[in-house]
Amino acid sequence: MTFDELGHVLVRARDEPSPLYEPEDPRAFEDLGAFTRNVPLDDYRLDLPPELADALRSWSLTHPPGGFVSRPDLREYVTRGLDAVQRLAEHLGPSWTVRYFDEGRRSAKWLCWGCDRPHGEPNPNGTPSHPLDITVEGEYGCGPLRSDGFGDFMADDPAAALPLSGSLVAALRTWAVSIDTTLNLDVRDRVDGKYDAEWQRLFREGMDLAERTAHELGPTRTVTYKGLANGGLDALTSVTWQGDRKL
Repeated sequence: MTFDELGHVLVRARDEPSPLYEPEDPRAFEDLGAFTRNVPLDDYRLDLPPELADALRSWSLTHPPGGFVSRPDLREYVTRGLDAVQRLAEHLGPSWTVRYFDEGRRSAKWLCWGCDRPHGEPNPNGTPSHPLDITVEGEYGCGPLRSDGFGDFMADDPAAALPLSGSLVAALRTWAVSIDTTLNLDVRDRVDGKYDAEWQRLFREGMDLAERTAHELGPTRTVTYKGLANGGLDALTSVTWQGDRKL
């Protein structure tokens, strides 16, 4: 997806109910001065949850018309706005670029949909900075997750910046280690069928972990379970979720 195909929004308090603006010409998305068209909070393209729309509206309308006199009040206001904009970027996902005008610094930063860090420039060529389509697959010597451009990786890899719970990260790591251990034992003992029950258990566990991963990542990404690469033909599958929806 290129920048020409993305939606672009600037979040800036200008004493209007909606602090969201888009450029009249989408190709001018890098020019702050181009963001002159106000975007209503109920715009169907945004599909904002009511609580997020209320937070953005409240933040915008509490901006003092003459600006801030107190620096502590300004810092608190900027921090509250940043929190709302981070939630907006996460909600809109990779199909939008989101910028936040920091009144304290008098500058704008891009907010990443996949992490909590603001950035000084958009991602080059419109390519996602975090994996969008994730595969859960058990394979000897590999991390439990993989995605184009990332290869295989662990669930807590900082480059992927996946917002997964600590318990799920630990469970995926344990699952990957168990696959390595089981294959080592299977190769060592060389007894047909000895570890079939364990391979079947790992297969079922992987399915559950993939579904949990999809649930925690939400509808902005897809998660596909491919089974166990080392468990024989019966351990191969392909099941995909988008959030809680099975595709």
